[in-house]
Amino acid sequence: MLIRTPVAENGTRCSTCALGQICLPVGIAAEDATRMDALVSERVRIPRGKLLYRQGDPLTTVYGVRFGTLKTVLTLQDGRSQITGFHLPGEIVGLDGLGKMAHVSDAIALEDSEACVLRFDELQELARELPSLQIQIMRLMSNEISRDHDMLVMLGAMRAEERLAAFLLNLSQRMSTRGYSATEFLLRMSREEIGSYLGLKLETVSRLFSRFAESGFIQVKQRQVKLVDMDALRQLVGSRC
Repeated sequence: MLIRTPVAENGTRCSTCALGQICLPVGIAAEDATRMDALVSERVRIPRGKLLYRQGDPLTTVYGVRFGTLKTVLTLQDGRSQITGFHLPGEIVGLDGLGKMAHVSDAIALEDSEACVLRFDELQELARELPSLQIQIMRLMSNEISRDHDMLVMLGAMRAEERLAAFLLNLSQRMSTRGYSATEFLLRMSREEIGSYLGLKLETVSRLFSRFAESGFIQVKQRQVKLVDMDALRQLVGSRC
């Protein structure tokens, strides 16, 4: 069961959140950031393995990940599933459903997580008054389109080792943006989940991790990964990185 809690008057809000530089519009004025505080009156706790929202649910709310990690999973008509993304603190989930005004995937917590609740109608209303917020929403939607494009390129043009190298480099960059180490981090997703995202079998992912470690590109101990030779990973991906 999801745990919903109101944001206390003296609690952390948009204008004081450490993740504001990621999810707030770049250069937003202080008074506008304060106005955005009114949007986040509630947060939701998502225990590991539980759903934040389900594929097909009406899009009335989008969510800003405050802590933890989520995955989005698309279920096909024949019952097969495909992981379409992994979402870190500071990222907005749910915007990919704008076209149909319904969520196009399941969002599931990979660990105990918390998200800020953003009512979509209230977000729209404030965006009409704040051009910077309107631009930010467009930028976030553009990022969704770019991620879809990158996934098509990854699945259609990259070899298996290029896909894994690109995945690790992308995760490194996102960790660095959040103030974490760019070279050493814990993978919250399993090898099987990485395989689903990259379009690879579990055996292939496990073999590639071992090969990268033997080549001195990475050090790996269970889910703890250290990127030892990032230049080698970049060269492996080449111009597609």
